[in-house]
Amino acid sequence: MCRLVLIIILSLLAPMMAKADRIKDLASVAGVRSNPLVGYGLVVGLAGTGDGGSTLTQQSMQSIISRLGLETDANNLDAKNAAAVMVTAEMSPFLKPGQKMDITVSTAGKAKSLQGGTLLMTPLMGADGEVYAIAQGNLVVGGLGVEAGDGSSVMVNIPTVGRIPGGATVERLVETPFLESEYFVLNLHRSDFSTSNRMAEAINGMFGGGVALPLDGTSVRVRAPADPGQRVSFMGMLESIDVEPAEARAKIIVNSRTGTVVISGDVRVSPAAVTHGSLTVRVNEDFNVDQGGATVVADGGEVVVPAGDPVVTPDSEIDIEQDPARAFLFDPGISLSSLVDAINAVGASPVDLVAILEALNTAGALRAELIII
Repeated sequence: MCRLVLIIILSLLAPMMAKADRIKDLASVAGVRSNPLVGYGLVVGLAGTGDGGSTLTQQSMQSIISRLGLETDANNLDAKNAAAVMVTAEMSPFLKPGQKMDITVSTAGKAKSLQGGTLLMTPLMGADGEVYAIAQGNLVVGGLGVEAGDGSSVMVNIPTVGRIPGGATVERLVETPFLESEYFVLNLHRSDFSTSNRMAEAINGMFGGGVALPLDGTSVRVRAPADPGQRVSFMGMLESIDVEPAEARAKIIVNSRTGTVVISGDVRVSPAAVTHGSLTVRVNEDFNVDQGGATVVADGGEVVVPAGDPVVTPDSEIDIEQDPARAFLFDPGISLSSLVDAINAVGASPVDLVAILEALNTAGALRAELIII
């Protein structure tokens, strides 16, 4: 009997629980984020697809060679097998020195392909100018470019961009307030006062009153454990709490380039009457050509004088078709389904639909935000 009651309760709660989302899907922790890194480097070992006589690449090669204890003139270096590149990476939070991360290498000069190239040691800097990682390794290029002697060429994907999985080694830790801060701040991906308040209530319901405080429509402040060793487990429990997000504001999004219209479920229309019809005008242009000529009757027979210039007479036909205007009435507070059914009933095209929605919005009958992109 108890098992049957439990099954009934779970079946009743299932629709409610299906709407709930985890906090980790609704918000992010302030200060816990990835950091972009960038660096300038040199790729060598190319099969003649490098920068050639590029001054920048020649100077880069000279600089690297000089650091290795050799002296040479940049003008004596040929960069056809080398390429100047920009190296980018995304440093995940909490990466420690010695750990690896993937990097992306992109040409900065005239190189046509990075296929088979090797990136020489390149420091990667953050926004503060400090070096946080060192990159080096063999490139993996998914593109292919072939050029014939007559100038014709074939390119598959993009051969001027490559990746090096695990190609950078972290050298410096990015400081975060996770272990020192007295509070955690959860920032919602979509600002909403109701969702912010519900999130705070759900957290307080699990950990006790006063643990969470909604600061505004975007942020919820959560008191962190004093013991740093408990913060990871606390955050794991915090992110797994289910919160039912509030319904989003009523919106209608119109893509003017593609004619796509997206209408949210809470759109309402106040009493309004809409008339929709179409007028089609067809003009067919034709020309009647009359070959002019004169006839002279003389004794003994008929003499025909050679024809003169042709006479062209325009012949235009105008046909007008007008479909009867069909009107439909919106009752107070109709739902999305009724709105869509009414518009589809008159056979409105995407352009007509946009015009109807704009007219309803101008008349103040549309209870939604109209966004045109």
